[in-house]
Amino acid sequence: MIIRRLRQVSLLIFAAFIVMLGFFQMFMRVQNTFPSPYITRLSVVGALFAVFWIVLSRFQPYASQVILPCVMVLSGTGIMMIARIDNQNGVFGGKATSIALNQLTWLAVALVLCILLVVFLKDYRILRRFSYISMVVGLALLLSPMIPGLGQEIQGARIWLHFGSHSFQPGEFAKLFLAFFFAAYLFDHRDQLAVGGRKVLGIRLPRLKDLGPILVVWAVCMGVLVLQHDLGTSLMFFAMFVSMLYVATGQKSWILIGGVFFVVGAVAASTIFSHVGYRVSAWLHPFDADIYNRAVGGSMQLVQGVFGLATGGMTGTGLGQGHPTVTPLSYSDFIYSSLGEELGIIGLFAILTMYLIIIGAGMVTAMKIKDGFGKLLSSGLVFTMAFQVFTVVGGITLVIPLTGLTLPYIAAGGSSLIANCVLASLLLVISNAANKPEEDIDTNTFQYEALMAIREKEKQAAAERTAQAEEAAAATAAAAASPAASEMTEVITPHEHVVVGRHGAHAVHARRTEEDDRLGFETHDGNTLSRARHVPNLDTPPTPAADAPRSVASAQAATSQPVVPPTPSVPTPPTRTWPAQSDERSAR
Repeated sequence: MIIRRLRQVSLLIFAAFIVMLGFFQMFMRVQNTFPSPYITRLSVVGALFAVFWIVLSRFQPYASQVILPCVMVLSGTGIMMIARIDNQNGVFGGKATSIALNQLTWLAVALVLCILLVVFLKDYRILRRFSYISMVVGLALLLSPMIPGLGQEIQGARIWLHFGSHSFQPGEFAKLFLAFFFAAYLFDHRDQLAVGGRKVLGIRLPRLKDLGPILVVWAVCMGVLVLQHDLGTSLMFFAMFVSMLYVATGQKSWILIGGVFFVVGAVAASTIFSHVGYRVSAWLHPFDADIYNRAVGGSMQLVQGVFGLATGGMTGTGLGQGHPTVTPLSYSDFIYSSLGEELGIIGLFAILTMYLIIIGAGMVTAMKIKDGFGKLLSSGLVFTMAFQVFTVVGGITLVIPLTGLTLPYIAAGGSSLIANCVLASLLLVISNAANKPEEDIDTNTFQYEALMAIREKEKQAAAERTAQAEEAAAATAAAAASPAASEMTEVITPHEHVVVGRHGAHAVHARRTEEDDRLGFETHDGNTLSRARHVPNLDTPPTPAADAPRSVASAQAATSQPVVPPTPSVPTPPTRTWPAQSDERSAR
């Protein structure tokens, strides 16, 4: 455990060193000084990261040790680039912005929420109890921008809530609550959804009655697209549900059906909605003059981002030596191209590697966790992040049309930063349960408990054997002592009751107290297994007493021992020899 903690500390220190080195190099190039507001807020954020690691080590000691350093590097790199853009806005635009300082504040808030989540959410499975509540909350957050007076439309998409001078994007938090609901629902209904129907082209399709959930989710996503004009959010939710559906059932047909619904929805959206059609045309013909100069839905922003990536080349222009502000929204939607301009392809590959490490850690957690709900939740969360990174990077590099999503941890925006930090905290909690070692059978505690259990069972077995022998001897002696016993005694099977005479019943009852006292004094619980193997003095049963009461258990045990009819003379009580314990059992 000490080596594990040292490894975690070394990774965090290395991540903090990279971030601070980038800030120092950037500020010394553009301002020749390190601004004091950034020193203060960076110190607070660094202290919160340290507290987060301490709390994580205390309450989630087996959590993945690579997620938190990657989050630190990604968030620090994004804020560093935003601070660079703020400075250039002040130099060339005439008005400096403070988006980076606001982003540091939001990062501090996100870390506080993550600390509270790690402390109080000790078992993630409690989220399964609130599956339908999560559905209601998720849908409420998703549709809240449609409320008149609160919803705000920015750049054609109505996905914002406006509070004074601040904007809030509830869809970022809706994906978390809907992930809780999808995981709980699919875990409860995975058996029904896994039942296949007919085979078509070698693929077993699901039954028609099982298509209800995917149709409902598809309809909701299309409703979001129609009402809010947000292509990225609707695609993300649908892709998350299809991926979790495949993980729950293992049926490849669900991927095929989801792809068909995806293509149908995309074609319909590009035909019906003008803003989606503009994005598709800008993707297909970005360098066309008419499309480039189009006032609404033109490809100018996309082309400028491509030119920024080309300017950076392999190694980039260097921090503080590029011109990222040429691209509109270079601090949010197109921050990937801004980073590519100053860090080059090598820097972009390093950033993508950080994402890959987080996604890989989440996938490993999903494979290692034994709980089905945790498996679905972990895979759904990491696939959501992977899909979001793919759509942003693919849109900027002309692989797919732009969707309007932002890059997790890097792009400016408090809603996205807080939601993705909470997502990482959930992965940490689930990974703690997945990596927790099982109880070691070689520990002294386990061996002691096993030894005591063996002793208890052997004492019970010895007591039962003693009772059976005493019952047989007492019944025989009592029957022989009674003159009329031979006429009232009958031989029975082990499942029948023994009928004895009045004096024989009196002898059975009188033996009870003596038997209990003898077992109480002579039964030895021992400190070693070899001494607890048998009850002492069991070889020769004691002489039955005429007036000693017998235990009910002993009387019942005697019923399983057949009684031999007595002879006219009083027989000697039989001597019973117990089999010796084997060497193997004694050694154990």
